[in-house]
Amino acid sequence: MKQEIAETVGLQALAWLAGNDEIFPVFLGSSGASATDLKDRAQDPAFLAAVLDFVCMDDAWVTGFCDSAGLGYDQPMRARHALPGGGEMNWT
Repeated sequence: MKQEIAETVGLQALAWLAGNDEIFPVFLGSSGASATDLKDRAQDPAFLAAVLDFVCMDDAWVTGFCDSAGLGYDQPMRARHALPGGGEMNWT
């Protein structure tokens, strides 16, 4: 996946989080971000990677996001791999 497309998926995930009254406060608490920070950092690929990391922590969040965005369930992780720090880990 190209980084531009991955950033779009990250923005979609951020919008989904912001519209979810149950999960959004959890994201803010986990990330340390404020609602104001979101506007300022929405174009930062590293921040969008963190958004996708957060969404990918729970299968229910992945399915909820993907269903609402019309994406395949593999898309958040594929997008995450295309953003900074998202390369596959090699333990050898």
